[in-house]
Amino acid sequence: MHRYRSHTCGDLRLDNVGETVRVSGWVHRVRDHGGLLFIDLRDHYGLTQCVVDPDSDAFSMVEAVRAEWVVCIDGEVKRRTEDTINPHLPTGEVEVFIRQIDVLSVAKELPLQVFGDQEYPEDTRLTYRFIDLRREKIHANIMKRSAIIDSIRRRMRDSGFFEFQTPILTASSPEGARDFLVPSRLHPGKFYALPQAPQQFKQLVMVAGFDRYFQIAPCFRDEDARADRSPGEFYQLDIEMSFVEQDDVFAAVEPVMRGVFEEFADGRSVSVDFPRIPYADAITKYGTDKPDLRNPIEMADVTDQFRDSGFKVFAGQIASDPQVEVWAIPAPTGGSRAFCDRMNSWAQGEGQPGLGYIFFRDDGEGAGPIAKNIGPERTEAIRETLGLRDGDAVFFVCGHPAKHHIFAGTARQKIGEELNLIDKNAFAFCWIVDFPMYEWNEETKQIEFSHNPFSMPNYDHEAFLVLDPADNDTILSIKAIQYDLVCNGVELSSGAIRNHKPEIMRKAFAIAGYDEAVLEGEFGGMLNALQYGAPPHGGIAPGIDRIVMMLCGEENLREVTLFPMNQRAEDLMMGAPSEVGARQLRDLHIRLNLPEE
Repeated sequence: MHRYRSHTCGDLRLDNVGETVRVSGWVHRVRDHGGLLFIDLRDHYGLTQCVVDPDSDAFSMVEAVRAEWVVCIDGEVKRRTEDTINPHLPTGEVEVFIRQIDVLSVAKELPLQVFGDQEYPEDTRLTYRFIDLRREKIHANIMKRSAIIDSIRRRMRDSGFFEFQTPILTASSPEGARDFLVPSRLHPGKFYALPQAPQQFKQLVMVAGFDRYFQIAPCFRDEDARADRSPGEFYQLDIEMSFVEQDDVFAAVEPVMRGVFEEFADGRSVSVDFPRIPYADAITKYGTDKPDLRNPIEMADVTDQFRDSGFKVFAGQIASDPQVEVWAIPAPTGGSRAFCDRMNSWAQGEGQPGLGYIFFRDDGEGAGPIAKNIGPERTEAIRETLGLRDGDAVFFVCGHPAKHHIFAGTARQKIGEELNLIDKNAFAFCWIVDFPMYEWNEETKQIEFSHNPFSMPNYDHEAFLVLDPADNDTILSIKAIQYDLVCNGVELSSGAIRNHKPEIMRKAFAIAGYDEAVLEGEFGGMLNALQYGAPPHGGIAPGIDRIVMMLCGEENLREVTLFPMNQRAEDLMMGAPSEVGARQLRDLHIRLNLPEE
């Protein structure tokens, strides 16, 4: 027999009754039932109940063991009595009668319990992450993560993609978040950077002629933590394809995403179609470029119904500023004064002056201060525009869309949640397309890239090359061939058809204020490669951590990541970041200049 086990703790079934077996694992808990001692023994594969009576030579040893000791047990498999069967355990019809027990390792008093689902402070969980990972739920999440990544890899290979690995030590990039820098010992005063993403490398793979690339890529960004992004590092499904247009990327990605989500949905529905929503429509209908389509509410512009109306608060703003718009947020089934007043109070708590409303009684009449001020004809026009029924309500926001759309989108989602309109058992995907290529920075009074600077402008190339840099109206109207994949209000990925023509890239950067020297200095490698025959290409990079988080039903990446850092980007278990010795600093030609305390 094997030194430690003949079976795992998840193996034993009725077919094993009568066999002598050996199992090893952690003592999940010890129970005393009137003289009989029970050990729930746990390993990676499951849990087996082991039992010993006072007549056994092993009884005194079993009495001594404690939770999370590691033990090896020899014994005979027996059928449980009908009244002691545990239908929730795969091994629940049998138990092992202990003949011998060997302690392989003892455990100190535990800082957190493995048995049960108690809540513990984050610092405790992360300091003792190796214990935290023994807990059933998070252990299952990590295994599910592994299965999801395996499924993604299989689907990508089946779709004709090839997996390559790109460098981890590379050059610093001026775009995006802060880089993690690595000093070079051989080149004093120079630094490598950990890649924020393999963006330039995967494009160079296309220039090198490899056609369809993917990688489960580690990415490193020195940025503050968020619930949906770990500080320091994360993983993405990095994809790039040659000789493709936007539709080709969508056709490759949709079956992979749909298939993975269907495989791990656990009964939840998954979008059959991935609707394409232009960025401008997403903002006006949903108030965000990350819409949760499980929420059926769509906003509408009702400015004309308030223009020159008796509701002077809105009418006055419309008259004094042509950019002011009034947006209506329908609230199906929300037609009561109590609900409307509650939403108005919520808006005030969000720093707004309030949230105007009209609600429709069962008799069809519009009620509320706004309805009284604009009159029945305009009220009915709003009702017809939004398709509202008796018992519904509608809320209004007024101002510059660029300033109020975020609040409007938040209010839309709040209304959907309060009225239980959101289908919690669904995954609703969509593409957001036609992003603006550029945006105006009010602080610097300059035009900047609004998204990915390496994207191809969706504009006639010859006309783009002769654009007047001072023609702001035209420049700000240009769309890029950029797209986001969104699910349930979460941005899973950004992507684009790349700018593969050097002359267009130079022009695009010049419009954004980069002179030729800066472009050559910071993106010279990419620019140089594009001059030697680059295919049209594009790609995308769905976030692995976010995909796993959604499929596990979690709201924090800590629950689906093996060894996450805390909110201050500290590894409490390993003690990183840590100080290093003077010799290491000398080898790297570094002298510290620490801030004064």
